[in-house]
Amino acid sequence: MRNEILNLLKDGKALDMLEISKALGYTKDMDELLASKLTEMVNSYDLHLSNKGRYMLFKDNEKNSNYFKGIFMDTKSDYGFIRVEGMEDDIFVPGSKTNGALNGDEVLVYLTKGASKGKKMEGEVVKIINREVNNKVGEIYHYDGKIMVSLNDKKLKKLIYLKNTPETRRLVDGDKVFVSFEGSKQDNDYINAEFIKRIGHKDDPDIEIQSILVEHGIEEEYSDEYLDELVKIPTEVSPKERECRHDLRDLMTFTIDGADTKDIDDAISLEILPNGNYKLYVHIADVSYYVKENSVIDLVARERGNSTYADDSVCPMIHHQLSNGICSLWPDQDRLTITCEMEIDPNGKLVNSDIYESVIRSRKKMTYDDVNQILDKDTVPEGYEPYADTLRKMNELARIIRKEREGRGSIDFDTREPKIIRDENRKSVGVTYRDTGSGQRLIEDFMVRANETVATTICYMDIPFLYRVHGMPDAERLDKFMKILSGLGISINADLSNISSKTIQTIVKELKKHREFRVLATKLLSCMDKAVYSPENIGHFALAIMMYTHFTSPIRRYSDLMVHRMLRKYLFTKDGYSQENIEHFEQILGDIAVHISETERNSEDAEREADESRIAEVMENHIGEEFVGFVSGVTNYGIFVLLDSNDKDVNAAEGLILYESFGCDFQYDRELEIVKIGKDVFKLGKEIRVRVERASKETKEIDFGYVGDIDEKETQKI
Repeated sequence: MRNEILNLLKDGKALDMLEISKALGYTKDMDELLASKLTEMVNSYDLHLSNKGRYMLFKDNEKNSNYFKGIFMDTKSDYGFIRVEGMEDDIFVPGSKTNGALNGDEVLVYLTKGASKGKKMEGEVVKIINREVNNKVGEIYHYDGKIMVSLNDKKLKKLIYLKNTPETRRLVDGDKVFVSFEGSKQDNDYINAEFIKRIGHKDDPDIEIQSILVEHGIEEEYSDEYLDELVKIPTEVSPKERECRHDLRDLMTFTIDGADTKDIDDAISLEILPNGNYKLYVHIADVSYYVKENSVIDLVARERGNSTYADDSVCPMIHHQLSNGICSLWPDQDRLTITCEMEIDPNGKLVNSDIYESVIRSRKKMTYDDVNQILDKDTVPEGYEPYADTLRKMNELARIIRKEREGRGSIDFDTREPKIIRDENRKSVGVTYRDTGSGQRLIEDFMVRANETVATTICYMDIPFLYRVHGMPDAERLDKFMKILSGLGISINADLSNISSKTIQTIVKELKKHREFRVLATKLLSCMDKAVYSPENIGHFALAIMMYTHFTSPIRRYSDLMVHRMLRKYLFTKDGYSQENIEHFEQILGDIAVHISETERNSEDAEREADESRIAEVMENHIGEEFVGFVSGVTNYGIFVLLDSNDKDVNAAEGLILYESFGCDFQYDRELEIVKIGKDVFKLGKEIRVRVERASKETKEIDFGYVGDIDEKETQKI
C-alpha cells in the first residue's frame, strides 16, 4: 500500500483520502486501513498533510524544501553524516547538532548550509524517525558512584547509565552486559539504558563471540517443553521405520565434510550405467520425519531460521541431540533420508530423476583434506583405497556439471572465506583464506544440481513451493562500477543494455586477469541483488538457473526443512497435492520466506562480526608493523585497505586509514570512489604500504597509517 500511495502522489500531486482511495481502486471497507497507513506515512515524513486535508509527498511541500529524511552514520570523531537516498553527497552534521542520533538511525535533517567550494552540505538532526539500535552489548565500569556501560560499538558515543537495582549492584567492572535503549530516557550526551542480562566477564574465553551472538539475538536456550519433546525422539532407526522406503544400504555411500563436522546432512553415491550415463544419488537427512510441523522443536527451528556458525562455535537450529545424533549421517549407522536420484549424460544434461524416501548406511566419513589428496595430488590416504576410483569418477562428473552450468552463464565470483589460525590457548594468531579444493567443489556441484532438480520437479506441478531466488543486478550500481573500472584504466566490452548472467560472467573473467581481482570482485558483488527465499519463482541469476531451491541442508536451514515437508506432503502421501495441502502452504509460505531471509542475514552479520573480532585480535600482535595491501574501499571519512602480504598470517585482514590522520584537506569523488589528499590519489585496487596503528578485538576495528605507494617504498629500498 505504501508504494502504491507514493507512486500515485509523485509529480507534485496533492489528493485527499477519498481521492486516493478512488484512484487506487480501494473499496469502502479498506478506508480504516488506508487512514491508518496515511497517518503512519505522515509521521514517518513520507507525506505532508496540508491544512485543507490533502496529502502530498513530503519533499513537494515548499515549507519542507530544506528538510530531508536519511540514515545517520556516526564516525569515530564527534561529527557524523547523513545519507539521503537520491542525493549524491552526504550531509555533514557537527557533533553538537546530532540531537541524540545513533549510528543507523533514520532521521529528519534540516539543511543549514548548502555545498560550496571545498565545503560539504551541513545539517542538523531535528527528529529521530526510527531508532535502528535498540539492544547493545557493553562492559560495566563504575564512575562517581554510578553504574556505567562502555559499549562495544564505539560509534555510539553516548554515556550509558544503568539504573541502580539489586541486579545491577551485583555487576563488577569488566562484566559484559546486554542492555536495551528502547523507551529509555536520553539526550545529546547520555542514555539511561535498561539492563537485560549479564553475558560473562571480559576475561572469559570467547566472550567477544558470545557477545556478538547475544547482540544479534542468537542464543542456545531450550525450554522444558522443548526438552520433553526431545527425549521422545528415537536415537536409532527401527526395522518398522525402514519399511516402505527404498533400501539403499548396499549402495556404496559416503559423506565428505570438514574434519570437525558433526551435523552431517548429505551423503552421495554414484553408478556408471551401461549407456555411459552417470547415476548420481544425493541422500539428505530426513529431518522432517522427526521434526513434526508446529511441534515445539519445529517452532523453535522456524524462529531461529538457520544454524549460526560463529568462529568455531555453532548455535544450532535444532538441538545437538538431533543435529549430531539421529539426523546426522554417521558411518555404519542406518539413517532415514530423502534421496534425489539423477541420471546425467556425459554433456551434463539431466536425463531422468526421481525423489523418494530412503534408508542408507554410510560407509565412511571422509574429510575434504583427504579427498583433495586423491583428486588434486593423486595420493590415496590410508583407508580410502576402496573409494578412490569412485571419487575420481565423481570428480569427472562434477566437472561436467560445472561446465554445463558455466555454459548457461553461471557466475563464479571466487569468494574466499577467512580462516583464523589459533594457538593452543585458543588465541587468534593468524588469518588467511580457506582453501577450496576439488572435494569442496564436487560437493557444491552435486548439491546445486540436486537443488535444481527438486525445484524443477515441483515447479512443473504448478503448486505452492519455496524457492531460492536471485534477481537481476542493480543497473545503476553496475553502471557506476563500470565507470570506476574505466577510471582505473580497465576496459571491458560488456553490453549493459541487455544484462544477463553471461554479461556478469564475462566481466568476472576479465577481472580475474588483474592482480587486484579480489577487491574488484567484491565491489562487483555489491552491485548484485541478495539471494532470498520466496514462494514466487523468478529464477537464480548468479547460478543461471530458472528453478532453484534449498533442499540439501535441513539440519541447519529451515528452508530445506520446509522443502522436505512439502515433498512429503506432495510426493510421499496418499492425498498428494490435495486442495487442503495447497491452501495450507499458500497461507504460510510468504511469511516464512520473509522471516528466514531475515534470520539468514542476521546470522551472516554475526558470523562476519565474529571473523572481524578474531582478525582484529590477530592484528593486536602486529601494532607498528608495515604491510602491503590494496585499497578496497574509498568513503567520505577514510580509505579501507585489504592486506595482501607475503606474510600469510595477516592475509584477509582489512583496516581503515582515516583522512584526519593525513593532517590535510581531501577531495572525495563519491561517484568514481577516488580521493585526492595532497599530492596522493587513492583509487579502488591501488597497492599501497600501511602501518598497523591500532587494533581491538572488542570493537572489531583495525586502524592503519599510510606509509607510501608500494612503488615508492620499493624504490627507496633500492
